[in-house]
Amino acid sequence: MRRARQKQYGASYHVFSRAVRGEKIFDLPGVKEMFLIVIRRAKKKFNFELHNFCIMGSHYHFIIKPLGDEDISKIKQWIKSVFARKFNKTFGYFGHVFAERFQSVIIHNFKQYLYTFIYVTMNPVKACIVDNPTEYNYNGIAFLQKGILDILERPPNWFLRLVWKYIMID
Repeated sequence: MRRARQKQYGASYHVFSRAVRGEKIFDLPGVKEMFLIVIRRAKKKFNFELHNFCIMGSHYHFIIKPLGDEDISKIKQWIKSVFARKFNKTFGYFGHVFAERFQSVIIHNFKQYLYTFIYVTMNPVKACIVDNPTEYNYNGIAFLQKGILDILERPPNWFLRLVWKYIMID
């Protein structure tokens, strides 16, 4: 029997999920864009804020905050299932796309939020894909720097200055 997911009204969550067998499904042509389209649809269907994200080859990370009565599980289940159907149809596959239920961690305080924001931001740097996270097009910090705010909430300037100072972005 699986454990019940911890939920907290008004909380932000670090959410992540891996592709089945660790496959690099997001590296296939057009798949990261396909995932972004699904996220844009979810933003229209559900009431939530996306504070940061990073879509890597085999997994993704979100910092997400459900608003009002929205349920994190319903939001993420919808995103994963709609994406899986679209992915399987596009590539002629069937079956599972993701390895397990999404993982989530409640972010309890500012220090944890800052650490998580930086962790998500630095994923492509730690994977040696880019030297600077703003060079990675499927990263929230790159979206923020380019002013692409259709799926992201813009943090206050003081917070961005703090993040950029920490990750040494001028």
